[in-house]
Amino acid sequence: MGERSKILIFGASGYFGRYLSKASISMGYPTYAYLRPLRPDNHPSKLQLLKYLQSMGLTIYHGELEEHDKVVSVIKEVDIVISALAVPQHLDQIKIINAIKEAGNVKRFIPSEYGNEVDRVKGALPAFQKLLDNKQRIRRATEEAGIPFTYVSANSFMSYFVSYLLRPHHRNSNHLTLTVYGTGEAKAALNHEEDVAVYTVRAATDPRAANRVIICRPPKNIISQLELVASWEKLIARPIKRNHLSSHQLIALSQEVAFSDNVAIAILHNIFVMGAQLSFELTHHDLEASQLYPDYNYTSIHDFLHRCLLHPPIPTLATFA
Repeated sequence: MGERSKILIFGASGYFGRYLSKASISMGYPTYAYLRPLRPDNHPSKLQLLKYLQSMGLTIYHGELEEHDKVVSVIKEVDIVISALAVPQHLDQIKIINAIKEAGNVKRFIPSEYGNEVDRVKGALPAFQKLLDNKQRIRRATEEAGIPFTYVSANSFMSYFVSYLLRPHHRNSNHLTLTVYGTGEAKAALNHEEDVAVYTVRAATDPRAANRVIICRPPKNIISQLELVASWEKLIARPIKRNHLSSHQLIALSQEVAFSDNVAIAILHNIFVMGAQLSFELTHHDLEASQLYPDYNYTSIHDFLHRCLLHPPIPTLATFA
């Protein structure tokens, strides 16, 4: 496939899709996006983002996923299809799979996952398990269609979770109290969105990653919540109040609130109480991203926290499941 591969991204203007778009263009691939038609009520920031991506070289097609013939015609123009559709649209990827199957020319499909390794992580609360089940359905549908694939298990997005867990934009507040989930000792893998995007694009064109799962567990980014808070306290040179929310409290809360508010609670429980992302050992058969691409200098959690001192990440809505 190499440098001549043409890459099509679904959800290219979303939270993670924009990172994928920038990575693909920056790496020299002809990059295309299939996006919903613009509406009068689109936020100005989205319009600015699209203009910026187009100025970088992104070619945009507008249409709905329901427009099957249009989707097929666009897919026929490319070699690789990457999806970054958000959680509410995960099952809509069946439409993409059907179009890829009909087009018959795609060399690799990467469905929208970028979270826990859905075939190996266990013990999720029902609200989160439903999302994992949907991702598994997309995996099985891809395989049954005979489409070459790569699945990317990114674990947790660093910028999002550092913002959520540490609230660095409020670090000077005298009333800041951070919530620690469970004991705070469970380990998680936090990976910067830019790095996950680069790993994804590289894997999409890498024969070694064909019909395999890429797992992002760089050793410098394996950290517990207590370690994360302690590192931040050291950098800002002040203690931070902590409020522990036990496993039982999270479970009860997930049962009390309505869907989809309980999804975020179930995800926090799975990652930071159950430690699900580190619940299985990697073997020599696994493809770990930083080992597969040792030449790439990924962002460590230590470096990112230093960056936050100057430019705290702004909280934003993200699909991090």
